[in-house]
Amino acid sequence: MDIPADGLRLSMNWLDNLILVIYFAVVLGIAFAAKRSVNTTLDFFLSGRSLPAWVTGLAFVSANLGATEILGMAANGAQYGAYTVHWYLIGAIPAMVFLGLVMMPFYYNSKVRSVPEFLLLRFSPSSHLLSAVIFAVASVLIAGVNLYALAIVLQALLGWPLPVSIVVSGVFVLAYIVIGGLSSAIYNEVLQFFVIVAALVPLTVLGLARVGGIDGFIDRVFAGPGPEFLTAWGGTGFGQENPLGANWLTITLGLGFAISFGYWTTNFAEVQRSLSAKNLSAARRTPLIAAFPKMFIPLIVVLPGILALLVEPTIGQPGSGYTYNDAIPLLMRDLLPNGVLGLAVTGLMASFMAGMAANVSSFNTVFTTDIWQAYIKPRMPDAHYLRVGRVITAVGVVVGMGTAFIAASFSNIMNYMQTLFSFFNVPLFATFILALFWKRMTAKAGFWGLLLGTLAPICFYLAYQAGYVPISTDQGANMTAAIIAFAVDIAVSVPIALATTPKTDAELAGLVYSRAAARDGGTPAPGDDAWYRRPALLGWGAVVLAALCYVPFTL
Repeated sequence: MDIPADGLRLSMNWLDNLILVIYFAVVLGIAFAAKRSVNTTLDFFLSGRSLPAWVTGLAFVSANLGATEILGMAANGAQYGAYTVHWYLIGAIPAMVFLGLVMMPFYYNSKVRSVPEFLLLRFSPSSHLLSAVIFAVASVLIAGVNLYALAIVLQALLGWPLPVSIVVSGVFVLAYIVIGGLSSAIYNEVLQFFVIVAALVPLTVLGLARVGGIDGFIDRVFAGPGPEFLTAWGGTGFGQENPLGANWLTITLGLGFAISFGYWTTNFAEVQRSLSAKNLSAARRTPLIAAFPKMFIPLIVVLPGILALLVEPTIGQPGSGYTYNDAIPLLMRDLLPNGVLGLAVTGLMASFMAGMAANVSSFNTVFTTDIWQAYIKPRMPDAHYLRVGRVITAVGVVVGMGTAFIAASFSNIMNYMQTLFSFFNVPLFATFILALFWKRMTAKAGFWGLLLGTLAPICFYLAYQAGYVPISTDQGANMTAAIIAFAVDIAVSVPIALATTPKTDAELAGLVYSRAAARDGGTPAPGDDAWYRRPALLGWGAVVLAALCYVPFTL
């Protein structure tokens, strides 16, 4: 287990602690306010499908902006430099737009409460149960990463022992989800978004000032890590070397397609925010609204990671005492005065709770509706499932505490996160694409494609860890594993589908793609017809802006 260096320890004064206390009080206040509207399982798991698009949109991006995102992408910035922007520009925006424009009408109109429930309607109970188990396992593993990420901060900066940090943090998140359900999580995520941004902006500004502004930053990068650290595509030709250890094809197919679309279109921690919107128009706009702040997050996450490398050039090197995960804590130690320091620690606490709450709320929904209600205790009163949802939330947090120690074995937690995505999200995406766009796709094909598509990247990664696969970096291996997962799922599913009997057109109504269904605007709310709320304009505007954001990293 990597233990943060004692040299990261911060001196928090009364003002810093007061900021933390006020934040925790506001979070619990929001939870108790949300509790008044939680009377049914629909309220608890999907906020009664009543939230406006701007709330669900900010919650959508905040749910992803967890401690793993901040510490992990800052670690990627320190390790790989500007290549990390790929995770935002090609690795997020196109898939978020695809979710809003293409997939949300089918998720929302089918009235499913979870992503696996869509597979139950489209395929069979076997595919449904398999996907539910995969979702449940992935959720608690990712929740554990968030717990460990915060434990790094609390141990390094405040001196809390690692087990104490994990338990205290988990119990607090458990309290506000059990009290207020998804509404509490979402409204707190909106608050957390602004707290996180306010906490990270000073790190970027003060970090640039420390290295001599933009010009000084560029000069020091050129003199240290090298000019390739400020390019996104340089050295990605076949046979060329770059810090990421991946070529342009692997980046485009592995990250930009398989991992990206696999995560953003099937990860229920994100999709759940869209499903809680008040109507289909708001649901479609949720990921599209989130795409705009998402593409600028590198300025306050990736850039500080590179700055940390300039401030402490030995970070991540053997014997230095600092792992790449320490990039943000290093800057906090060296740059922030008291008061601002309290805000920064509060921001990291907020980011942890956003990520943890997103995964725990998706876990309790999937377990209760797709496993307990479907196969263990069907046809029970709604109050029974509401109680089960609250109990299983506690179970998810406890299991997450255990899986946090798995994350502790990785010096870069984002490497671990991308490994999980290639294992679990990519084969689910391949299965969903076939299910949505191919009427000939059958239940048996969905089951076997998903099962073998999940096992294939796991076997490949074990071979990589054993030294049988000559790939120079973990992220390069993850991108390759994602391509393998997608290819195996398709290769297994297509012949089985052709050899088995599909459902009839009547059974597939509303569950497979049609232009009419994709264009369905649902029942509009007042103002939904305004030009600036049109999903197509928002979606294509985000894609064009993301492409323009690549320009500074390609010159």
